[in-house]
Amino acid sequence: MRNSNSFVDDVIGGIDRSLKTLTGGHSGTRPNPGAEKQEPELSDEERKHVAGLMRVNHAGEICAQALYEGQAFTAKSASAKASLLHAASEEQDHLSWCRQRLDQLGARPSVFDPLFYGASFALGVGAGLLGDRISLGFVEATEDQVVKHLEEHLESLPEQDEKSRVILEEMRADESRHGANALAQGGSVFPQPLKNVMSLVSKAMTHTTYRF
Repeated sequence: MRNSNSFVDDVIGGIDRSLKTLTGGHSGTRPNPGAEKQEPELSDEERKHVAGLMRVNHAGEICAQALYEGQAFTAKSASAKASLLHAASEEQDHLSWCRQRLDQLGARPSVFDPLFYGASFALGVGAGLLGDRISLGFVEATEDQVVKHLEEHLESLPEQDEKSRVILEEMRADESRHGANALAQGGSVFPQPLKNVMSLVSKAMTHTTYRF
């Protein structure tokens, strides 16, 4: 049983990270992969499309932060909690990179980010309560969907936009590794029909955040 001081520390730390996630307070620890790339020549339509894609990815990282926070809060073992929080710290880099790219494109994050955060945190808490094997399996299943979305976005990006491309490529590598690590930590492999349902939910969120 966790002592009261540890529990309070977890709550305070979680609230602090949540506020930083929703207000753009995460600066990240790794340099932005696109920082050295020149801003590409984009038409108005291309710029709008890239902004939509990066808005989707930024919202996805908002969800990822919330999921990991919820799962870590209800994790049964110290090793599972540490693994989740480590992945979350790398996801903070993604969140920062996506926000920077949105700013460069003169675009805003999704208006639905707070709603997505709350729903994802609740889902993460629920996954954690089901046990570490299910919770870590949920990480792998989620990251599998994210990798597929990133691959679609990489194909959809204007060819000349190397600034966005290198960000998404770095994110894809990290997400794939997070999924593999979750399985290595003992996560259960989710059946494909369940992953298909998750994919439908993900696509609904994607269509919403692309424009709003």
